[in-house]
Amino acid sequence: MKRRTGQDRSVTRNWKPATQAIRGGTMRSEFGETSEALFLTSGYAYDCAGDAAARFAGEQQGMTYSRLQNPTVQMLEERIALLEGAEACRTMATGMAAMTAALLCQLQQGDHLVGGRAAFGSCRWLTDTLLPKFGIETTIVDARDPQQFEDAIRSNTKVFFFETPANPTMDVVDLEAVCAIAKRHGITTVVDNAFATPALQRPMEFGADVVAYSATKMMDGQGRVLAGAVAGSEDFINNVLLPFTRNTGPTLSPFNAWVVLKGIETLDLRIRRQSANALQVGRFLEGRVPRINFPALPSHKQHNLFTRQMDDAGPIFSFEVEGRSQAHALLDALELIDISNNIGDSRSLMTHPSSTTHYGVSEEKRIEMGVTEGMLRLNVGLEDPEDLIMDLDQALGRAGL
Repeated sequence: MKRRTGQDRSVTRNWKPATQAIRGGTMRSEFGETSEALFLTSGYAYDCAGDAAARFAGEQQGMTYSRLQNPTVQMLEERIALLEGAEACRTMATGMAAMTAALLCQLQQGDHLVGGRAAFGSCRWLTDTLLPKFGIETTIVDARDPQQFEDAIRSNTKVFFFETPANPTMDVVDLEAVCAIAKRHGITTVVDNAFATPALQRPMEFGADVVAYSATKMMDGQGRVLAGAVAGSEDFINNVLLPFTRNTGPTLSPFNAWVVLKGIETLDLRIRRQSANALQVGRFLEGRVPRINFPALPSHKQHNLFTRQMDDAGPIFSFEVEGRSQAHALLDALELIDISNNIGDSRSLMTHPSSTTHYGVSEEKRIEMGVTEGMLRLNVGLEDPEDLIMDLDQALGRAGL
């Protein structure tokens, strides 16, 4: 494998994001292919036994096993790192594999984590159920208030973990303020940036140490494959994260990596169009539903913070109706928008978090998180927004709104 001319980091880091999304990390075989090659192999051959020994000892560059390295996967990792502004990246089989690895690789019995209250249901399961099983203490705070992070710090606090915007409440966390608190106390910040992607928000620019993704979402963006990623410093990725993933094996398949590479090529185009569509749909819903949680709207309490941190709105927001019965009635009345718990897709999707993505969270914790029985989460796709508004209009009417 050879890199295209100019593919050293000193050059690629100076490329604009649109160029990085197309060409970042590209390597070519002796055939000179223009599209990234798909390497479906589990193992690699060596010219001699000495080469095998040297590679395992880290004395010779090259692949050893696809649980550790694969050319297709490596291209994706390089591309995400470039877009994120990170020194390095490791990909995983799913977004939750990425979140789990990003936490467990650096925490052990006796450590303490501070987490944001509003989070994807499985992320709250990590903080509330899994980590305590290993003797790791957790404190949950309202991440909208940076002072709550400061107040929750203990002598054994090692990690701040939060999403912004959060799923599904769309809470926005002041990245600069929270990351500054963490740095003063030697605490590592792990930010779930799946809703925004580096196309709209780059947490490391505000001081974040580690950024984790479900690349299933906007990076693939077309509902095809599962993938996750963790970006950070070379020291963190190679000396903290890699030993964990090398020995536990949450490996991304080369085929899924190749699909995500193709998705990233159009990420900026898709997310900008979906952001514009979402804003148009959000403006329509603002006058029709009791409450809408969408920071891109000027009426939202965190609108000013959103404009400081994000380049655009993103395709996802939530709104609230009167309880589960009316929420389900609205979903059942949809004719164009699909009922689905996925997000980041090019198709418009809607779900009832309380009975799907947050079903495994207790009612008490859902209330604490702000996930009400009447909340619906909408992923606005690439369809014509007027068609989406027409569908929502008739569904709202049939649901009594």
